[in-house]
Amino acid sequence: MPNSSPLLLVLDGNSLIHRTYHAGDADQDAWALRGFARYAARAVSRLRPDALVVGFDCPQTSTRRADFAGYKAHRPPKPEDLVAQLAAAPELLQAAGLCTVVPTGWEADDVLASSAAHARRSGWRSILMTSDRDAFALIDAHTSVLRIRNGGFDEAVLIDPAGLHELCGVHPEQYLDYAALRGDPSDNLPGVRGFGAATSARLLAAVGTIDAAWADLSAGGRAVRDAVGGQCADRLADPAAREIVDRNRRLMRMRADLPIPSLDGARLPLSSSTVRAALAAAAGGSLTLGPALWALTAGRAIPRPAEPHPPVFRRPQRHRREPTPGQMSLF
Repeated sequence: MPNSSPLLLVLDGNSLIHRTYHAGDADQDAWALRGFARYAARAVSRLRPDALVVGFDCPQTSTRRADFAGYKAHRPPKPEDLVAQLAAAPELLQAAGLCTVVPTGWEADDVLASSAAHARRSGWRSILMTSDRDAFALIDAHTSVLRIRNGGFDEAVLIDPAGLHELCGVHPEQYLDYAALRGDPSDNLPGVRGFGAATSARLLAAVGTIDAAWADLSAGGRAVRDAVGGQCADRLADPAAREIVDRNRRLMRMRADLPIPSLDGARLPLSSSTVRAALAAAAGGSLTLGPALWALTAGRAIPRPAEPHPPVFRRPQRHRREPTPGQMSLF
């Protein structure tokens, strides 16, 4: 899709507020909300989107946890001040005029998936801003992921289809299978034993999909064994491995059909007076954006940069191995 197409920016509210909570100054009031607002303002100032949507997890119910009781069950309870700021965020953003979606029973990831699908149908491009890798499965010719890493916005990179292949060794349409094989400890979803990042990528490079791998194993398994060796092939042929992969794919697959408001209603800029009134009413008036406020409320047309910023991810010639799920050394 040409760069002249309208651009939708979609923010993963839970992911970004968690990140700003742990990176912020607890001596300040509502520091996670302040950090999130600055993330949003900086992203808008750099990317110049035509519209903005923010998604949050449903705080009351979880369809995935109802499906699998172990889903995220290992996580410790959130600190009370984080819970309070997550609870306050959707109402604050809606009061400021931002299109904010909190889907009953679903998560911010599902809002990202549904927003990207809605943008694609409408002839828009989209950028999904998150600190989680789950959104990599949504990358395509119309959709990129702005991955927030350690170091904040200044270390963020845009991941497009070519960048994803350099990073993980798989194409976007293979990412769900890749994630299901290797698992996601952060969501308490173990993968198939022996299938880390490199082995999972080798398998999918050789046979394309997990279903094709199982078909090959049923026919003798020559392609799978050539790709990952006999021991891993035997583990993948175990019926228990199929149960693990099927469960992970089911829980990791994001809904792309949630109702998303009209993109025209999510357009920028916002009303400066509305934003200022919402911020003044929140956290005792301690929330301010300062100079970054212009990015959300500027009424004049601002040309989009010829080159995207943050930069599109490309693997340097010499690089470190990508971390396993749960590690924070690179992402």
